[in-house]
Amino acid sequence: MKIIILCNEEFGAYMKSLSTSIDWITTNHIDEWNNFSNADGYFNLNENAWDGNYTHIKKPVFINAVSNTLKESNHHENVLRMNGWNGFIQRNLWEVAGTLSQQHIDILNAINKSFTITPDEPGFIAPRILSMIINEAYFAKEQNVSTETEIDIAMKLGTNYPKGPFEWKSEIGISNILSLLQKLSKSDTRYQPSMLLINEANSL
Repeated sequence: MKIIILCNEEFGAYMKSLSTSIDWITTNHIDEWNNFSNADGYFNLNENAWDGNYTHIKKPVFINAVSNTLKESNHHENVLRMNGWNGFIQRNLWEVAGTLSQQHIDILNAINKSFTITPDEPGFIAPRILSMIINEAYFAKEQNVSTETEIDIAMKLGTNYPKGPFEWKSEIGISNILSLLQKLSKSDTRYQPSMLLINEANSL
């Protein structure tokens, strides 16, 4: 099985570690990825993967698209959404959305990934919950309830979370968190992002 991945060096090394029986091709050049014609599967793990044009690819395509849904696009049924956020892609269980074919399943099995099919909605399940937790932590900091370090410690000791909300933010990237919150808040005001979070993201 031959799989080509459009990604950064870190994600490329991780994907290659999943199976030694796969013929992996990694690139960070979109033209090279688009013009590769004989792969059994295609992964676009870049943050702008949702904007890609995949009409010329007939094989299974997996795209990193947490905030944007397939129903918002004209992607064909061979394109599957996945949560490609850092920290989530390394998990054994992937959240995916779209029309799951046997070819998609064969690829997931070949790279030793379990999967759960979620509705084609912004944020899947875990990112939606985690973005709200991080946002609430920013509200607490904004109101001078506590510091980032203290909030992280309290959440890990009090809820047995593996990471605190600010640690997760650093791993995932604040721009990803803000993008999802802004998308979710259009239909649910509970996700309205903290002004402190907005300002921090915009200052990068």
